[in-house]
Amino acid sequence: MNSGQKEFDVLVVGGGPAGMAAAVSAAESGASVGIVDDNPQLGGQIWRGEVQNCESEASRWFERLCASNANQLCGMRVIDQPGLGVLRAEGCKGFCDLSYRKLVLANGARERFLPFPGWTLPNVMGAGALQALVQSGLPVQGKRVVVAGTGPLLLAVAAYLRKRGAEIVLICEQASRSSLAKFGLSILSQRQKIGQALSLRKDLSGIRFFTNCWPVAAGGDGILQAVIISHGNEVEKVACDYLACGFHLVPNTELAALVGCAVKDGYVDVDDFQQTSIPSVFCAGEPTGIGGVELSLIEGQIAGLAASGKNKASQKLFSMRTRLQKFATRLDRGFALRPELKKLALPETIICRCEDVTYGSLKKYTSWRAAKLQTRCGMGPCQGRVCGPATEFFLNWKPDSVRPPVFPTILENLAAMPCQPEQSHSGAMRGPQ
Repeated sequence: MNSGQKEFDVLVVGGGPAGMAAAVSAAESGASVGIVDDNPQLGGQIWRGEVQNCESEASRWFERLCASNANQLCGMRVIDQPGLGVLRAEGCKGFCDLSYRKLVLANGARERFLPFPGWTLPNVMGAGALQALVQSGLPVQGKRVVVAGTGPLLLAVAAYLRKRGAEIVLICEQASRSSLAKFGLSILSQRQKIGQALSLRKDLSGIRFFTNCWPVAAGGDGILQAVIISHGNEVEKVACDYLACGFHLVPNTELAALVGCAVKDGYVDVDDFQQTSIPSVFCAGEPTGIGGVELSLIEGQIAGLAASGKNKASQKLFSMRTRLQKFATRLDRGFALRPELKKLALPETIICRCEDVTYGSLKKYTSWRAAKLQTRCGMGPCQGRVCGPATEFFLNWKPDSVRPPVFPTILENLAAMPCQPEQSHSGAMRGPQ
């Protein structure tokens, strides 16, 4: 059912660090602000559950947001753009149209999962996903966990799980030792990063850590019992209760593409003020480049200030953003995915778990579109959010279209939406599809 329409000077989509910073900056500048997020509480994936921790940085931003009188629209997911300057969001009470003068997209990123034999077994999951489940109450006391993939996120997840009582059996990092050494040397001048690294080293003391290492298969009788890892020229079978994998992050650019923003090299293209190719739309955080919490906060502030007409104030943050962007570039180089990982999937390995499509059946086609038409790959509930990045890595395919609704929606709400055609940013006339 239609639960009405709300109007804002600045609408922010995404309640993580970038979105909260953008909403605070815009609201403190005098704009009427709405911030919408599909979770029941702000914080995003990285700050999940942290806004109630009075000593955390997340809590300090949340307090500023509450004091700013920005309208918090939690538990609502944006699914469509019915017209210029309007987004349609769905919640438990139906859908609501959100009108705006300026829009800030800060809808984060998701984990990249590279399928391998056994990856669909229960208890094989994303590293961040396991952390989120534990934050939501999943008990891991005494559970054996293997953490595998690449990047500093693995260490942070392993440290978090260990503090919750999990036994971290092994951390598998696909990057080489020399790549890690070069990355370490490149950040010696950044005291905060060095401090974070030393803290993680202390938290993970005594845990086996392998470089040049990745999972090649998972096995078990109906549930995960062990993982086979490749380490150098050897393979090892490691007993475990959970396997947490993460092979970088994938920016959530679907909504930006839907409203007409240019996407370049996989990221939303923005100018110095975080403005996209659509003058009324700004973007901040991971959709513009994977850079971590600190960069997301700075970009969010720049976007929020610029969206509320405070360009001079936003320019004061440019130099800090540049410094943090350099770190992000070093991070990307240091943990680049190695070509050997392209051999992880076997012909019988499922790539699209929503539609049970195997790697062997996909290799018959030359493009994402052709595979979708013939196999339904990417047409299930996740809408290609898992198999899309996997085929991009394995087969060099590029998803070529975004259609509303960008998330699965309730049929009752879909039926209640207006049927008359509306004008999109691209100029096409359409109704709900």
